[in-house]
Amino acid sequence: MVLRGLLLLLLCWTAGPAAQAFTPQEVARWQQQAQRVRIVRDTWGVPHIYGKTDADAVFGLLYSQCEDDFDRVEMNYLDAIGRLAEVEGESALYHDLRARLFMDSTQAIAVYRKSPPWMKELLDAFAAGTNYYLHTHPTVKPRLLTRFQPWMPLMFSEGSIGGNISVVPLDRIKAFYSEKKSSTWLDNDRERYQREAVGSNGFAIAPAKSASGHALLLINPHTSFYFRSEVQMVSEAGLNAYGAVTWGQFFVYQGFNQHCGWMHTSSYADSMDEYLETIEKKKGAFYYRYGNKLRPVRAEKVRLPYRDGEKVLHREFTIYRTHHGPIVGQKDNSHWVAVRMMNEPLAALSQSYLRTKADGYAKFKEVQQLNGNASNNTVFADAQGNIAYWHGNFMPRRAPQFDWSQPVDGANPQTEWQGFHGVEELVQVRNPASGYIQNCNSTPFTVAGPGSPSREKYPAYMAPDPENYRGLNAVRVLSRRQKFTLDTLIAAANDPHLTAFDDLIPPLIAVFEAEQDTAAVRPPQAVADAIALLQAWDHNYSTTSVAQTVAIYWAEKLQALARTRLPADKPAPDYMSFVQFTLRNTSAPEKLGALAETLNDLSKDFGTWRKPWGEVNRFQRLTGKIQETYNDQLPSLPVAFASSAWGSLAAYGARAYPNTKKRYGTVGNSFVAVVEFGPRIKARSVVTGGQSSRPGTPHFTDQASLYTNGQFKQVWFYPEEVQAHTERSYRPGE
Repeated sequence: MVLRGLLLLLLCWTAGPAAQAFTPQEVARWQQQAQRVRIVRDTWGVPHIYGKTDADAVFGLLYSQCEDDFDRVEMNYLDAIGRLAEVEGESALYHDLRARLFMDSTQAIAVYRKSPPWMKELLDAFAAGTNYYLHTHPTVKPRLLTRFQPWMPLMFSEGSIGGNISVVPLDRIKAFYSEKKSSTWLDNDRERYQREAVGSNGFAIAPAKSASGHALLLINPHTSFYFRSEVQMVSEAGLNAYGAVTWGQFFVYQGFNQHCGWMHTSSYADSMDEYLETIEKKKGAFYYRYGNKLRPVRAEKVRLPYRDGEKVLHREFTIYRTHHGPIVGQKDNSHWVAVRMMNEPLAALSQSYLRTKADGYAKFKEVQQLNGNASNNTVFADAQGNIAYWHGNFMPRRAPQFDWSQPVDGANPQTEWQGFHGVEELVQVRNPASGYIQNCNSTPFTVAGPGSPSREKYPAYMAPDPENYRGLNAVRVLSRRQKFTLDTLIAAANDPHLTAFDDLIPPLIAVFEAEQDTAAVRPPQAVADAIALLQAWDHNYSTTSVAQTVAIYWAEKLQALARTRLPADKPAPDYMSFVQFTLRNTSAPEKLGALAETLNDLSKDFGTWRKPWGEVNRFQRLTGKIQETYNDQLPSLPVAFASSAWGSLAAYGARAYPNTKKRYGTVGNSFVAVVEFGPRIKARSVVTGGQSSRPGTPHFTDQASLYTNGQFKQVWFYPEEVQAHTERSYRPGE
């Protein structure tokens, strides 16, 4: 009977749209829970969710998220559970296969069933709040998910973009699992120079370096725009968290409560490994060598659906695994690649939620002992005056004689993980003498100036992260000021210096001056005029800076040339190293030629090369759709800050589109906040555009001018503050 019940449960949870009608009993339960929830929208449209229990707050949170942007809630779960191809077609098939390789709904259901009661209550509330929204909004038409299930968050448990599996290249999976296997070893590292650098900034200021004597925290994730929303969750059971929530998740990912705050930055800490498995085929079956023996490769047939016009077709794959993990590619005909990574969704989701209820450093550190955070660093501050930093969290212990940055020999038992590092063993710092902590997806060994951890004390795999131009800028900004306030912390977060051009511009000027001395023909006047502008430029961003426009367009052109010269047999360099590679591997005529071409291109596109940066670098929000469109003829706002690749702390990744000459931002600063942890929380924040995704509504672009000018709004944290600035108060379903 138990088995029959489980099978019926699985059928209910995985059936198609025809089985998705909500029962009267379900609706009655949701209506009853809705009466224990109140959603208060403040004058910026930010939802403050009040519930009797934590589960009630989760119910209200998901309901309010669906109100603001149901499309993104659904899309994040289509992505996480591997069902994109059912709406996007065959092109997303290998994306879904990747998800299936690492976890599927059957596993997630099993984890849900084994979850402790408190977690089940939250998971049930997640599904209930989302489904109640669909029930009360019958005109909303999901692309696919007409019923949300309580196991779904277990497949989307950390809050970061794409989670761990996103680093596994789809091209490699497609090459291996397509009908015609490729023996080419695909290295996708080079793609990073064709993508906008993403990441985040976190700053923590100790009481000794704070004008108020209270710890301060900067929360500055760099994500694709509108990837997270701003919210407060409050319950009578002690929950009171404010910050950024990824659409469809039920915990504050980057934020604060009345006791402490946490900021996560994407980490290069090595929390996963690739194993080269030596493969032999015997009697039609595959085996892999381990020690002196052969083990059978586990094979499983999966049938994945994908949309083709109005039809849903299926493709069958045979997927392979070893004890190290799923096979995700091959190096040659006899070596397949298996990936081992964290696969503890319950620990990850528990840690993600429980840290939002921590009451200070000790409790926050205790929660970290779940070791469920595999992709992020943490910058922390609390009301007791502690500031702290941890580099990564989930960290396997490995034998030091191997190079873990490369695939290791899966046949050698010595390459097995040897347990896990405890929290005390991670690269970390607490209350450094410098009085500040910074991380900008950069090395932890400059995280606190002279008080930073020492590289020699840690295994190389624990912190391979390189320095970057934002990290250099952060140290410069934080070390030169004696005392910080919320205002000066905002100014630090918006410091305009573009550190990369401290390296890029002097060599250009030098080759120009050398050319002046030796060339028989004088350079074009425009080149000489541009050099004069660059020579006088302070390397700071500004909407009025012509030099910034010239410098960025020139550097992009020069790097595009250098990219073609990267050695194919070596790993791609990090961003700072790539700048040096570019300078070394382009000649003086090429540097000057790229400048002349840049001036010609700008003149062709805009009628003059003397174009202030703010006239070409723009913010525009027209439709609110996940794939936004842009139009030079419609209103937009100037933006001074630039790509994080140039060291811009306020990151803004923008590009031109096929039908535009101007650039429009899509990634970078999203939710940004500063917090002071005194007897009462003081905080300010801003989001990209506004809280709502619907054009024409009051909160679609009401924060756009603040955002583009680096200004922040007041955060309403306490009930009396929220009440004094209430726009609307209601219960879900009203």
